[in-house]
Amino acid sequence: MKKNFVEELRWRGMLAQIMPGTEELLQKETVSAYLGTDPTADSLHIGHLCGIMMLRHLQRCGHKPYILVGGATGMIGDPSGKSQERNLLDTETLYHNQEAIKKQVAKFLDFEATDDTRAEMVNNYDWMKDFTFLDFARVVGKHITVNYMMAKESVQQRLNGTARDGLSFTEFTYQLLQGYDFLHLYRTCGVKLQLGGNDQWGNMTTGTELIRRTLGSEAEAFALTCPLITKADGKKFGKTESGNVWLDRNRTTPYAFYQFWLNVSDDDAERYIKIFTSLERDVIEALVEEHRQDLGRRVLQKRLAEEVTVLVHSQEDLEMAQEASSILFGKATKESLLKLDEQTLLDVFAGVPHYTLPKEDLGRPAVELFTRDDVSVFPSRGEMRKMVQGGGVSLNKERLETFDRLVTTDDLIDGKYLLVQRGKKNYFLITVK
Repeated sequence: MKKNFVEELRWRGMLAQIMPGTEELLQKETVSAYLGTDPTADSLHIGHLCGIMMLRHLQRCGHKPYILVGGATGMIGDPSGKSQERNLLDTETLYHNQEAIKKQVAKFLDFEATDDTRAEMVNNYDWMKDFTFLDFARVVGKHITVNYMMAKESVQQRLNGTARDGLSFTEFTYQLLQGYDFLHLYRTCGVKLQLGGNDQWGNMTTGTELIRRTLGSEAEAFALTCPLITKADGKKFGKTESGNVWLDRNRTTPYAFYQFWLNVSDDDAERYIKIFTSLERDVIEALVEEHRQDLGRRVLQKRLAEEVTVLVHSQEDLEMAQEASSILFGKATKESLLKLDEQTLLDVFAGVPHYTLPKEDLGRPAVELFTRDDVSVFPSRGEMRKMVQGGGVSLNKERLETFDRLVTTDDLIDGKYLLVQRGKKNYFLITVK
């Protein structure tokens, strides 16, 4: 007895809109469904994760997921909620991005399954690149009226909004292009269901309408959306001061990724653990109950951060992220510090005072280097002497035994950093150039 996909989404808070008959179809047969994603970068970010998790649940409920890379549609822009068109990609960049995205998605979906649930990736550029304008007008354009297209909320928002240049014809046709994707996949792969974010509802229903008008009323096609994920304060989910939280470790380190989830609010943690993990309902309910007993222990945030970091990265990356966290807040050693790559080191100490020291100044006593006007770790030499004698100063996580010990190139982390700790909680990162 396979799980009910719609019910799985419903209790997880991942169901926004659903066309009548969708749940019955999913209970009756193995359904092929697709979700589109934008290939304008060579990595997904966590804003894409709700859709990817929908596909993951779909496959685990015994259905077949397709992920569609919008190589063609990604070149022109989508009017739903955006104020500008996207940039044109060349084919080399497009296919590079596609392969990078597939590697990321393969951690969520099984592309090697030997049964009907095997995941597949397709790119609409493959069937759109030789599709002429005359073909488009004859095969697609004649079936959908301008009145139908104008009524879409996403189009109305652009026409009535503050966009200086209005809505281009290219963007206006986006819903027809996306609708044709659904028609093409329906015909060639038997795809009957489109999944997406709730901002895509208008484009998705255009697809079901195009299928019905092209192939007749007996051709059944369906759509289902997840809500757009926000934070408890209503702000956009997945953005930090430094921008998007990416799945690619070169854009967002596993440490920064882990910290993002660890620092979400209690309300958000309770929602996110249902959406972004595959934990079963009874496990999540037990975690929620345990969390509410003592909010200070942050049970939900810790489990959420662990689950998502392992899913996107690996168990080893999780352990590294936890060890990196302990450097700032626990009793870490110099060995722990030396394990960090440069970007993680900078992420860990992003919030501490930073100073720069000329490389030629190395070889001098610590008390000279750390009491300078431009490297004011200590307000005076006397203050530093007193703290060193009391055992309260560390260099690179090793206690400084004497205040006049020479600091040399051998002390540099990654060949250019010194980490000074004053007392238990005060850190200073010095870049030596």
